[in-house]
Amino acid sequence: MDFKQFQLAPRLMQGITKAGYEKATPIQEAAIPAALRGRDIIGTAQTGTGKTAAFVLPILNKLLSGQRNVPRALIVTPTRELAEQINDVIKTLSAGTKLKSATIYGGVGAAPQIQALRNGAEILVACPGRLLDLIAQGHAKMANIELLVLDEADRMFDMGFLPDVRRIVKAVPEKRQTMMFSATFPPDVELLAKQALKEPQKIAMGIVKPAHTVEHALYPVPQHLKTKLLIELLNRTDTNSVIVFTRTKHRAHRVAEQIKKAGLKSTSLHGGRTQGQRQAAIKGFKSGHHNIMVATDIAARGLDIETVSHVINYDMPDTADAYIHRIGRTGRAQRTGDAFTLVTDEDKDMIRTLERIMGTELKRETLEGFDYKAPAPPRSESGGRGRGAAPRDGHRPPKPAPTPKSYGRNRLAPRKK
Repeated sequence: MDFKQFQLAPRLMQGITKAGYEKATPIQEAAIPAALRGRDIIGTAQTGTGKTAAFVLPILNKLLSGQRNVPRALIVTPTRELAEQINDVIKTLSAGTKLKSATIYGGVGAAPQIQALRNGAEILVACPGRLLDLIAQGHAKMANIELLVLDEADRMFDMGFLPDVRRIVKAVPEKRQTMMFSATFPPDVELLAKQALKEPQKIAMGIVKPAHTVEHALYPVPQHLKTKLLIELLNRTDTNSVIVFTRTKHRAHRVAEQIKKAGLKSTSLHGGRTQGQRQAAIKGFKSGHHNIMVATDIAARGLDIETVSHVINYDMPDTADAYIHRIGRTGRAQRTGDAFTLVTDEDKDMIRTLERIMGTELKRETLEGFDYKAPAPPRSESGGRGRGAAPRDGHRPPKPAPTPKSYGRNRLAPRKK
């Protein structure tokens, strides 16, 4: 479906062209007409399918008429990174208008955000905590909000934000249009949907399976050889940009440093970094200054970089949903991508779950010439691990593992120089 068929205001076509949009994605084709009619929407969609534009374009279309210089649309999102990314989409798509937007989140000084509110931003993209602070202080006024978007609702539930979101819903006018997007609907999110939306149109785009544009491979390896295998994979694989996911922020920092020591350009994104450091990491990764980012699940949702060719799970995530969202960072916008997962014996249950969801056996791969039988570093006399040993990060000491059986062809190519 061509964007002209939506009959959006002509001024929006400049931003659509600037964004490089030609044909609408399935979620856009389903959600935009309903949103333009003023319907409340509950949407589930695979990551990387253009969901953000599906709610931003109807918002812009609505705000082109009516009052200016007061907040009229509020988008609530769980992370600062996602707030900035949504705001970037708004800025691009509003290029032919004079509409203003502002981001509101903690971890940085409030003064610039307060000034943006005073300057008359019509669209606010906010994380719950800081928004409630600015509402309480009288800086963020909700009286004229006509459109409310709750994005990544299940993620906000996971992060403990649902009580804050309920307070925000009560702070905005009852007469409004509400759109909620969520990958899954646990009971608390279902209840929030019933409380916040009125006769919503439900739009589902098959969130239960990973994107078909991604190929998956498992790399069985003893725990103590994970970092060594990761570096070998990075050196031997023809990649563009790579995101490596770890379970903890300490491990993300350590793995990023070890990758740097191996002579590769890497950065890290996790909760232990300041907001400035996180923004610098994302900027450096997007620009290509760092082509490897080691991240915790803080980056698993919302980080939209079309050039990510590979996702590597250094640690298997705890849930199938987390796996789907991690690997959703690649294979975006109809591009193909690869998802490699380093697995140990402890991951067998999750592997079975993923194979059941995908309806197929995941390929097991081995790296030719890699010594899978290399022993773990000896413990020191004090009971600690020898120099150079990988910290346990809460894992049990790894059991010696046999060399994994290879399934299929190793899809590796010489790394681009």
